[in-house]
Amino acid sequence: MNRRDFLRHGAGLAVGAALLQAPIFAAASGPAATFLANSFPNLQGEFVALSSYAGKPLVVNFWATWCAPCIKEMPDLDELARKYPGMTFLGVAVDTQANVERFLKKVQVSYPLVIAGHGGIEKMKALGNTKGGLPYTVIFDAQSRIHHEVLGQVDPAKLDARLAELAG
Repeated sequence: MNRRDFLRHGAGLAVGAALLQAPIFAAASGPAATFLANSFPNLQGEFVALSSYAGKPLVVNFWATWCAPCIKEMPDLDELARKYPGMTFLGVAVDTQANVERFLKKVQVSYPLVIAGHGGIEKMKALGNTKGGLPYTVIFDAQSRIHHEVLGQVDPAKLDARLAELAG
């Protein structure tokens, strides 16, 4: 196949893929759509497309192993993840894979984790966390729109109430 045919064929695939995902992202726009277009490696090194979480409620928690409030809230987030099995919880580590692997030997969570590295700070800022502080939790509704944000350690009761709104 020559270059022109390859490019023409590749462009058709890209348009087709975009059309397939159009309904999922129809409601999401701006920072939410930009964020959900990212992919990050999981603990096995496989890239996870965040678009795979679009179209259902999603709780994204940015955290780091060196962040005391992040560590303190993880058991609360894990408990809420178990309470709301219809919602996806995702931990986005603003850290290295090696640090996360060491950390998980002490503290484990039932929800999936991905590694954003230090580039995760820019992803948080693009979502609305202009200060780039941790922890930072963003709740997306079933239409992949930002429903609620928490900068700093979550209050489990308040977060539970927000999640109940989406589940109800």
